[in-house]
Amino acid sequence: MSVAQAQSPGDHFDLRYWKLQLPVDANKDGKVDEVDVRQLGGYSHPDFFYLHENGLLIMTAPNKATTTANSTNTRSELRQMYRGKNTKIGTHDPKNNFVLAAHKRKKRFADVGGQLEATLSVLHVARNAKHPEKKPAFSVVVGQIHADKDDAQVKNRTGFGYGNEPIKIFYKKWPGHQTGSVFWTYERNLAREDPDRKDIAYPVWGNTWENPEDPGEEGIALGELFNYNINVHGNIMYLTFRTKDPSRTMKYRIDLSNNVDANGNVDEKDNPHGYSGDAMYFKVGAYNQCSTRDNPELWYPACAGTGDWETDKTNGDYVSVAFRRIQLTRSVHPGD
Repeated sequence: MSVAQAQSPGDHFDLRYWKLQLPVDANKDGKVDEVDVRQLGGYSHPDFFYLHENGLLIMTAPNKATTTANSTNTRSELRQMYRGKNTKIGTHDPKNNFVLAAHKRKKRFADVGGQLEATLSVLHVARNAKHPEKKPAFSVVVGQIHADKDDAQVKNRTGFGYGNEPIKIFYKKWPGHQTGSVFWTYERNLAREDPDRKDIAYPVWGNTWENPEDPGEEGIALGELFNYNINVHGNIMYLTFRTKDPSRTMKYRIDLSNNVDANGNVDEKDNPHGYSGDAMYFKVGAYNQCSTRDNPELWYPACAGTGDWETDKTNGDYVSVAFRRIQLTRSVHPGD
């Protein structure tokens, strides 16, 4: 099928094991709209999830719109669904999520480890923030692993079930800069109220989020393609980041079953067992980090937004990402 004939992203992308979350509430139930696996293959949204004429999947999220529960960040984002169309398996069922080899009940789950690869370019990031010094300003998360929130585990004080993220891949570009930075973060697997629960940032191209300097030629421009591969094999998360220039390839590895960081140092403040007791799943898309909430806490940069899409689009108060490739596979040994 030619691009001109294509009617939806499902004509060019394998969406059989994803569901979609959108920054809208069309049915007025107070929740973000979701498109399940059964409907996603033939679905598109004219503003937030559509196939461009060049075959790219465009995912967009305004600063101010409907958000998921307990979040002030909007998203147009895919959530991995191992179950496919089999709705007899619940979203939080073990058969719909993966675990590490260290998990004591790993045979109950859909898989041990997993792999996500994506090729993309960031088209736009929000550019108006009341508190530009706050880390999330002017940024978007384009891929992540999310641990499943499990209230029973939290109540039983197992050290797991907090719903944290062992990886988020960020693109951040300050207004007026020539290029933006790509970096990834590891979140210490601790309770939400624990003051040591924080994201540790590692650079890929350019800077991490605390550096306001223009990365220049070391960064990635808006519209520039790059590729990431997240390969969780056994207990190890292997990360590879590529551009069209092979000399810029960056690799990291981190054991997710302990508290040794990606630089090989023991992090005494982290969970000593890492994420070894958590169920996990991949997410990919445009997860807008420019919250409109004005609050003293780090995560609220008070970005501009009216809630009217046409106005916010004109003012640049949104994020947008174009994907050329999104692929889920089983994990592989990095030597394979």
